Amino acid sequence: MKKNRFSMMTEEGKEVFYDVLFTFESEETNKNYIVYTDNSVDETGNVRVFASIYYPEEEDSRLDPITTEKEWKVIETILSTLQEEIQKKDSDDEQ
Repeated sequence: MKKNRFSMMTEEGKEVFYDVLFTFESEETNKNYIVYTDNSVDETGNVRVFASIYYPEEEDSRLDPITTEKEWKVIETILSTLQEEIQKKDSDDEQ
């Protein structure tokens, strides 16, 4: 996996490329997470964002699904905080 971009094969055998938005380690869960996008847009115009558990110590790190509500809450909190900071920065830049 490259630092800011990686690819995965779909079940249909198609290679899809993803851009890494950020990675972090959670003290709450003692796991590492990767948040990434394929830059596609959903029906409401929002860029699709995905998250998985990853293993940075592995050469070809595998991605595992996030299975608990607690883990999703941690990720959603971080995403919300980042989105607020970006909106605040954009608002400050316009003034």
